[in-house]
Amino acid sequence: MNAYTLTLFTLLAAMVVQIFVLALAIEGYLRNTLDRGLRWSWLAMAIGSMPLALHHGYTLELALRTGLYDTRQAVLVALASLFFALGIYGFRRRA
Repeated sequence: MNAYTLTLFTLLAAMVVQIFVLALAIEGYLRNTLDRGLRWSWLAMAIGSMPLALHHGYTLELALRTGLYDTRQAVLVALASLFFALGIYGFRRRA
């Protein structure tokens, strides 16, 4: 597997994980059992993760259309998205 293919796969994984985070945050916002402050916090996390998912998608599109890519940045973004998802999943289990 060359660096270009690795970059594409890691950007795709980062985008999917960020969409998963967005779905978890929306689910947390839609819970009626939480108090108002926590619901607004979940909404803020959902709003914050949506542009990140869009950014990963745009970066993936740029790599596909033009061939411009940065493997190191793609791997770091995928790791950051993964750890963010693990954190949100942990918060969801506590709520």
